[in-house]
Amino acid sequence: MSCKHFLMHGRHIPFLLAIQVAFIILFGVFVEYDKEAHSARAFDKDANATTNEGNSLGHYYPMFQDVHVMMFIGFGFLMTFLKKYGYSAVAVNFLIAAIVLQWATLCQGFYHTFDGQKIHITITSLLNADFASATVLISFGAVIGVTTPLQLAVMAVCEIAIFASNEHLGLEVLRISDIGASMLVHVFGAYFGLAVSCVLRRDVTSEKEGASYNSDIFAMIGTIFLWLFWPSFNAGLAEGDAQHRAVINTYYSLAACCVTAFAISSLVSKEHKFDMVHIQNSTLAGGVAIGTAADMMINPFGAMIVGSIAGTVSVLGYRYLTPVINRKFGIHDTCGVHNLHGMPGVIAGIVGAITAAAATQEEYGYSLYRQFSARGPLEGTAEYAELHHHIGHLHPGLGRSASMQGGYQIATLFITLAIAISGGLVTGLILRLPIFGKVPRDHLFDDELSWEVPEEDHHHQGISQVSHHDTSASPMVHHGKAVGDTHI
Repeated sequence: MSCKHFLMHGRHIPFLLAIQVAFIILFGVFVEYDKEAHSARAFDKDANATTNEGNSLGHYYPMFQDVHVMMFIGFGFLMTFLKKYGYSAVAVNFLIAAIVLQWATLCQGFYHTFDGQKIHITITSLLNADFASATVLISFGAVIGVTTPLQLAVMAVCEIAIFASNEHLGLEVLRISDIGASMLVHVFGAYFGLAVSCVLRRDVTSEKEGASYNSDIFAMIGTIFLWLFWPSFNAGLAEGDAQHRAVINTYYSLAACCVTAFAISSLVSKEHKFDMVHIQNSTLAGGVAIGTAADMMINPFGAMIVGSIAGTVSVLGYRYLTPVINRKFGIHDTCGVHNLHGMPGVIAGIVGAITAAAATQEEYGYSLYRQFSARGPLEGTAEYAELHHHIGHLHPGLGRSASMQGGYQIATLFITLAIAISGGLVTGLILRLPIFGKVPRDHLFDDELSWEVPEEDHHHQGISQVSHHDTSASPMVHHGKAVGDTHI
């Protein structure tokens, strides 16, 4: 292999090997099993080592596995709409997620389970790492096809470090409720990715940035997997009645969103036909928009209203807003993450703030103080002692009122936007450094730059052309997209 060829195609090799070695060393120094997974638990007289009683694995693992499928099949196949970029859509998604799972375990662990010496790993650590990977995969959607694997890996490392800090700020410092992570994951990931795209500013006009009939079918596989498992994403870390509500609310929000997205897609599309761009993506917006309030007492009809609004906003965003953002601001959004994750995430933040501000003890009972921990009384007060008597262990609160909690919720939304955009701008500047390379113009949205791609069977193609004289105009081969319509 020549040096020139290595610099063009192999820059990622030393980075990937070095970062994996670094992860192994860091895990060796800082990471150990939590007591639930530690073999010494077998000798703990207070624990039953022969059953799952008292072990959280049985509670969390089913939903963890659903979320895991979403990350690797759902997100991966959703991005296969690009007719010449299917390998990268699925496999680079696979690679980046595998990097993030390890790096996020370390970054989040230092904030959440670090005891001064070790990070303690439980099943919830794995679930949180999956949520973190969703953040990067959302950002990936904004720059897919115009970045190299090395640039994406570097972006992932930078983004997770910033994401973990923002997550800690929202959950531990500001004490907000965001069970479906619509603000902390979806808003952050979308606007971080858009900020990176803004800095990269590639002229990406290419006939390869489009779908074929078959690539759109593969992308629908991702859509269906995400749609089916989204209740697990929103409810994965909830418990008891809150988890039950999160599943129910997400279920109905997605259903209403799907119906509305189909209707609005047909309304705004030429000849009132369905547009596959909208169906693949906008049908999922309800899962994002209900995320923050998923475990709150929003009621099924409220969830359906939120889902319907999200589906409408998402379709209109794809049809009208994305072309304007691209033309006026030079921000290329390959998958339209602004419409699936950005705007619906903002809707989620607003809905969550309103619902939190309206929450009362009459409606929630004593679980109000688990739902919004900062609303609990201060430790050492008579009110705290009474609550502790009724519901057992309770994290000391800050004595916030309902309106104050709503204010903190909306403040977190704006803080997340600010951190995501500023972090994305800085990361974009880093990715522009010559050492990380860039995709040549003639290889945008093309797997051939990074993959061994089988040669097309020209003989078979010739026979097909003889048998079907006018297939070039058939929607079975390629179908046109309205100007500005993009995916995710």
